[in-house]
Amino acid sequence: MSKNLRYKALIILAVILGCVYLIAGLPKSKDELMANLRNNIKLGLDLKGGSHLICQIQVQDAFKAEANATIERLKPALTKAGVAYGSMETNDPRTLADAEKIEIYIKGVPIDKTGPFRQAVTDNATQWTLSGVNATDYRLNVKTTEAIQLRKDTVQRAIDTIEKRINGLGLAESTVQQRGRAEADSEVMVQMPGVDDPARVKQLLSTAAVLELAEVKSGPHASREAAMQSGGGMLPLNSRLVPASGRGGEASGSYYVVSRIPVVTGRDLRNARPSRDEFGKWETDFTLSQEAARRFGQYTESNVGNRMAIILDGQVRTAPTIQSRIDDSGRITGAGTEAEAADLSLVLKSGSLPAGLKYLQETTVGPSLGADSIRQGFQAGAAGLIAVVLVMLLYYKGAGVNATAALLLNALILIAAVVYFDAVLTLPGIAGVILTIGMAVDSNVLIFELIREELRGGKGIAAAIDAGFGRAFLTIIDTHVTTVVSCAFLFIFGSGPVKGFAVTLVIGLVANLFTAVWVSRVLFDWSIERNPRMESLSI
Repeated sequence: MSKNLRYKALIILAVILGCVYLIAGLPKSKDELMANLRNNIKLGLDLKGGSHLICQIQVQDAFKAEANATIERLKPALTKAGVAYGSMETNDPRTLADAEKIEIYIKGVPIDKTGPFRQAVTDNATQWTLSGVNATDYRLNVKTTEAIQLRKDTVQRAIDTIEKRINGLGLAESTVQQRGRAEADSEVMVQMPGVDDPARVKQLLSTAAVLELAEVKSGPHASREAAMQSGGGMLPLNSRLVPASGRGGEASGSYYVVSRIPVVTGRDLRNARPSRDEFGKWETDFTLSQEAARRFGQYTESNVGNRMAIILDGQVRTAPTIQSRIDDSGRITGAGTEAEAADLSLVLKSGSLPAGLKYLQETTVGPSLGADSIRQGFQAGAAGLIAVVLVMLLYYKGAGVNATAALLLNALILIAAVVYFDAVLTLPGIAGVILTIGMAVDSNVLIFELIREELRGGKGIAAAIDAGFGRAFLTIIDTHVTTVVSCAFLFIFGSGPVKGFAVTLVIGLVANLFTAVWVSRVLFDWSIERNPRMESLSI
């Protein structure tokens, strides 16, 4: 074997060994081999079974939160500027279509304070447009550009949070993506292969996980009315009324009066994890960031003997008495099981959702249906492969062996690439593999027919092979490039399964350039080198 041909053979061997290693690893037993194949070749929801959720992000919640935050900024700013006012409130858009219609109403501003009032609003509500209703009343509307950006950011933040929570459950093959092409679309598709009971996942996603640690002004009170009466019929300044959750030792139906401004929030968390207390009950421990720990330490040191409420999603989970200075840690009690404590730690670590979720569609695919899809898909692929191999062997004789070897190597490279890129194989992906077989055969047919044409023209075997591959190369490149362009449009504008089909087909086309043009040529050259006096080519 010539030195050049030896190098080419070594490259082909290295590719084969590399692909086998990616797919199967280095198993020591048959069981380990099967386990490696199951772990490396990841199956999509339609093949493995699982759950498919379509949820709608309630973007109007984010607009309400932005309006409330703006009000909280304006109140001290107006007080500092010496501007009195009668009331400041916002409307309540209840649907997605009304989200941008959010408004803030400020009433009773003295006429002689118009200048300082407008200046305070300009400095502290830059995303809003101020307009006068009458001489003393004003209205704030969110700017169009800011509304578009807020909607877009809310959707993206919600997708990121959902993805973190799903991945935190160990569902590495899950898919979370926006449904629709418009940036303003608020629907999200969640696919979870292997999950046939999505109830826990829905509960996990629906938890807002807004954590606050706030000073307790008074409580617990038996009812809302009792809490109001304790302050003479009104709440103390900068305070709010929060119900107890009925867990962690707090009686359901009771109320606490707590500080409006929390000492720390969920954004200050560095970590959270499930654990057991001294009595063996499950709880969730959390650790604060360095800056929050400094702030929390100063607060607890100066409030020893006072109570502090741990508020989760607007409900008091527990309100312990501060015994000593606490720097960077705390715990949330009341978890019934380990899974509940683990879920709470997960949602705390992933962050709170910027808006609520509404479930529009839920589909569950059983594993037996997925197994049927795998079996039928591979049966179709095997039937097509066998038919193609038989035709190639009968029609092109010895050259058909070259085509078959190139075809098998193409499939091996394709599967190895899917494993390497950590892609998920779906039923449309299997369709892409089958179509790749057709494209590979098409390339070999083109090359073989051109070689036949050159032989009929009187050229020698080596010259005919060289001319056939040379003439076919540009045509193969042209057909492959046009198909790749089509796949690019499918990937950009298609949904998840369509994208899987496009990715699989592109990988197969790239592999086909290597196998049909390069590997097949090496096999022809090897045959000629073995028999330099070859008088006829089996083609």
